[in-house]
Amino acid sequence: MSNEGTLSGLYPFLHGKTQDPAKLQAALLHSVAEKARDSRETNEAFFGGQAEILVAAAHTLADVYNRGGQLFSMGNGGSSCDASHVAVEFVHPVTAGRPALAATNLVADLAMISAVGNDLGFDHVFVRQLVAHARKGDALIGISTSGNSQNLIAAFVKAREMGVATIGLTGGDGGKMKSSGAVDHCLIVPSTSIHRIQECHVAAYHIMWDLVHTLLADERGSAARKEKVQ
Repeated sequence: MSNEGTLSGLYPFLHGKTQDPAKLQAALLHSVAEKARDSRETNEAFFGGQAEILVAAAHTLADVYNRGGQLFSMGNGGSSCDASHVAVEFVHPVTAGRPALAATNLVADLAMISAVGNDLGFDHVFVRQLVAHARKGDALIGISTSGNSQNLIAAFVKAREMGVATIGLTGGDGGKMKSSGAVDHCLIVPSTSIHRIQECHVAAYHIMWDLVHTLLADERGSAARKEKVQ
């Protein structure tokens, strides 16, 4: 088949033709099945290989809250939406009986971000806020599908200097987030697909939220039992 014939078959609308509705429907259904399969396999690979890191991160965050600390979250683009989602989950738990926990989304203040970005550069937008609000014993979670967001790396490095625990969610090979050595718990989705990575990130921080509350409830129960014994 000539190149023109091949292109006509792939993109009939470019040649004044339309696709066969039945073939198009079959192709779309096949695409759904393939993407769903890829999503399931990526999810299984991620949690199969990263479960212990996820539990360790939950223990760290539970310890932060037990000591009266708080969580800060950050991300860019779509990951900034995840950063917001993380903060909301902790501040406004949807499960009855679970307490609100202090969490601040560092992406929320657009005036601050534009001011710091304009005056100092975008690499400093999270660092400046972290220096102003975080204290030793707090925690910082950063989300980046590539792991190479320089403003996140800069904030992680500063957090390490300040004694702030660090948790990272990324994909691929972990990028600079992994190689920086500034992230205590680095959860890496083994995929290069941004969509598959983001899907796993949502599941990961939902599970981490649940684990943190489970650990805090267990600690409160242990404290109550000790008081009765005394």
